Amino acid sequence: MLLFLLAFLGGVLTILSPCILPVIPFVFARADQSFRRSTLPMLAGMAVTFAVFAALATAGGNWIVRTNEYGRWVALAVMAALGLTLLIPALAELLARPLVRLGAGVQARLGASSQPDRNRQAGPAGALLVGASIGLLWAPCAGPILGLVLAASALSGLTAHSLGLLLAFALGAACSLAVALLAGRRVFQAMKRSLGAEAWLRRALGALVLAGVVAIALGADTQLLAAVQYFNTNGVEQRLLAAFGNPQPVHAAPMPAVAAIDVSDVTPVAPPLKNEGRMPSLAGATAWINSPRLTRKSLRGKVVLVDFWTYSCINCLRSLPYIEAWAKKYSSQGLVVIGVHSPEFAFERDVANVRKAVKQLGLTFPIAVDSDHRIWNAFNNEYWPADYFVDANGDIRFAHFGEGNYAESERVIQELLAGAHHQAPAGAESSAPPLVALAVDGAGAEAPADARDLESPETYIGYARGERFDSPQRLRTDATATYTAPILPTLNQWGLAGTWNVGPHMAVLQRAGGEIIYRFHARDLHLVLGSGTGKPIRFRVLVDGAPPGPNHGVDDNAQGYGTLRFQRLYQLIRQRGPIEDRTFTIQFLDKGVQAYSFTFG
Repeated sequence: MLLFLLAFLGGVLTILSPCILPVIPFVFARADQSFRRSTLPMLAGMAVTFAVFAALATAGGNWIVRTNEYGRWVALAVMAALGLTLLIPALAELLARPLVRLGAGVQARLGASSQPDRNRQAGPAGALLVGASIGLLWAPCAGPILGLVLAASALSGLTAHSLGLLLAFALGAACSLAVALLAGRRVFQAMKRSLGAEAWLRRALGALVLAGVVAIALGADTQLLAAVQYFNTNGVEQRLLAAFGNPQPVHAAPMPAVAAIDVSDVTPVAPPLKNEGRMPSLAGATAWINSPRLTRKSLRGKVVLVDFWTYSCINCLRSLPYIEAWAKKYSSQGLVVIGVHSPEFAFERDVANVRKAVKQLGLTFPIAVDSDHRIWNAFNNEYWPADYFVDANGDIRFAHFGEGNYAESERVIQELLAGAHHQAPAGAESSAPPLVALAVDGAGAEAPADARDLESPETYIGYARGERFDSPQRLRTDATATYTAPILPTLNQWGLAGTWNVGPHMAVLQRAGGEIIYRFHARDLHLVLGSGTGKPIRFRVLVDGAPPGPNHGVDDNAQGYGTLRFQRLYQLIRQRGPIEDRTFTIQFLDKGVQAYSFTFG
């Protein structure tokens, strides 16, 4: 309920944001009409249409974005017709006749007067159509609250809950517009009484509507909004989130990186083990890799480690060498390791992509492909990675979230295996110290992070969770726009150069020669990339304007050149010398690249 209230308040705040400006002419064009029969249906149509299309866009991926673009052109045509009816009264009467006849027919069936009044306004049906068109055109700023709503919708999929959150946001915006319209209506009527200029006002509003249509069609509205910075609601929204305890969406974002433990100087001690309830069913898996389908019945008597991961998650990649090592070391003693692959991005839902990643990573333990998040939801899980340790009776005894504490986790495995065999854990029968956990050296992106000198956070490029964007142009959502590089980005600011279409979860390059720029402070820089064309995409990496040399990553060479062929996480920087603030630039020599998120280590 708290999320619904926050979503509504976030919508109310849009009246103070430049993002509302493109729809103002369309809304005020009906200021002289009945509030109940015209304004309310129009605002309802706007709210419902925006909520439905936003929910479909976050849940459906690129195809619905294309559908929404076509819908925008249909909406522009409807709004242009509205502007023409305001300019030409005879056209308004002509277009209103079918709706008037329809209303008269309904009234006749209800026993009301069937005599149409040709001077009467078209009524709720026409207003609802106008509102639906506004809903297709309206793309509000993705502040913290809308970002939270979109993240919840994207991760949980298209559900009644996510649709309700988006509808609450849209209703908040509609309510603030209704208040503004009531105030504007009084001004409008006063001007009519004092100046007798109704016809002039209608034509002026018609001209404004047509100007708005032209501006949106040409993309000029983005430049206008970039120039209007009279109020930024982000600070207010952040204070609202803090006041309400910053509630998280159903599926929270990945945990921040945690430094891996150096086990060479650690004597692992098992944490207290509790009974956290029965292990949930694994029946929600859409496929299994490296194993036939496993069930709670087939796992009876085994100690089970359930590891939630996804193949573009850097924290998951750094923990996988330990998971694989435990699977090999303890399988003969009765341990079954199950990796549950629960996707974050749409491309990770593809079973073929998961199979390819499992093969490239060299994983041999069973993988449950959880593309619909059914197992994730059954465990009430919130993190990547997350490990659940299950005893031989099928009860969860311990859980660990994030990277690190590998020695502690291995000691839990030893304790549970000892309990399954009814024997003392290793090392307990003598004065010798407990068995030291495996020391695992990950290579490339799987190497432990340098947490001592890590000052850059995970950063999303899609607008649903994106922040710290620093190109001179305002970020335009779900539309193609041209950007220029940030002039002097400060630490952890980033920007785009070239022609891009920025969606909720990724940015897609529309023409060859585009760039992404990021000012970072970390040993390693990774970027989740994919190809929207299905063809290889060439790129070049620069650090402070020069080739990376020895500081290149595993996916580019010393001159910075590389090729992406598969949707995954790419390691592009591994600094060998002092760690300082540096400016990263990646140039794409081919169009169609999909850029998702930065991670650091």
